[in-house]
Amino acid sequence: MRFQIEADHEAMSRCAAALILEELEKTPDLVLVAASGATPRRTYELVASSDRAKIGSSAGSPIRVVKLDEWLGLAPDDPATCDRDLLTCLLQPLKIPPHNYLGFQPDPDDPEQECTRIREALAAIGRIDLCVLGIGTNGHLGFNEPGDSLPAFAHVAELSATSLRHGMLQAARSQPRGGLTLGMAEILSARRILLLASGPHKRGPIQTLASARLSTQFPASFLWLHDDVWCVLDREAAGSIADRKNPCEAGLTIPAPGCLR
Repeated sequence: MRFQIEADHEAMSRCAAALILEELEKTPDLVLVAASGATPRRTYELVASSDRAKIGSSAGSPIRVVKLDEWLGLAPDDPATCDRDLLTCLLQPLKIPPHNYLGFQPDPDDPEQECTRIREALAAIGRIDLCVLGIGTNGHLGFNEPGDSLPAFAHVAELSATSLRHGMLQAARSQPRGGLTLGMAEILSARRILLLASGPHKRGPIQTLASARLSTQFPASFLWLHDDVWCVLDREAAGSIADRKNPCEAGLTIPAPGCLR
């Protein structure tokens, strides 16, 4: 796990966008799992505005996007859906056609069957090249919430109080009755993982993550089982990690200042 610390949210977003564009240049038919919300939004905007990401758009983008999670029970046109967020900042700007987008429906008649559909479709794709994640203040990834066990595959999740206070829900017309999310095995199957964290409210979970102790009560800790994770943080989220005299403590690698190349 490598920690890249940038000055602020904008610098963090530019660094993360550079990594995504680098992956896209290496793999034009990139399979990208995308989290939604305020933390990655600027990153997606920067990717979408780059000419490097628009190669082939006129003929239909070869990029495939998989939505990480969705609020269960919101109407499809609710402004708080993850669909609406990704549509605005990523899918429409990059002209990604519907057949290159896989995502949970927010209001399925049968949520369990919807999870089966996503599991099967993801298995048919056969790979995830890059998974973009945020981290919850309780350590959740997507809607993989703390608990006695962590589901491996796409599932219906009972939302924690932390998730129900998420900023996205301020615009919701109704309260979600749960969450739909990829599971930990699907997340960890990605060839590369990019974790983004910004702001002082993420300092606590980043410190817990940096302790390198695995616990189902802190789902993000299982990222230590993956061999290619970049944590791109702003200084407010990094907290004392930025000041460590021994960057190899707890297995951390902290690159020199400046964006990764």
